[in-house]
Amino acid sequence: MLGPLAAYVRNRRIALEVCPSSNLQTGICASIAEHPIGVLAELKFRVTVSCDNRLVSRTTLSREFALLSEAFGYDLDDLAWFTLNAAKSAFYPYDRRVELIERVIEPGFAALARATSE
Repeated sequence: MLGPLAAYVRNRRIALEVCPSSNLQTGICASIAEHPIGVLAELKFRVTVSCDNRLVSRTTLSREFALLSEAFGYDLDDLAWFTLNAAKSAFYPYDRRVELIERVIEPGFAALARATSE
């Protein structure tokens, strides 16, 4: 059962931006496999993935996704879910977010899914 603050965050779809490599470097967890994103995603919090400070963490968003996929077995659908969560939560006008999702993100992941299934 969720505590009151966690329930508030999840119920209101407040985005939780996580930066796995940076979080690892700052001691949030001992390994990517122990990162709380696994539990947060299972509980359907609106989790997004970022790479924080790319130069300090020496990472990219692609690398963050690869690390999470290795640690948690995330597939393309999971990565699309994280990406959609980010777009839905962006500080951007609603209509522009919908347009970004419908014209760029969804078609991009659909094309990638087709390409990987061939």
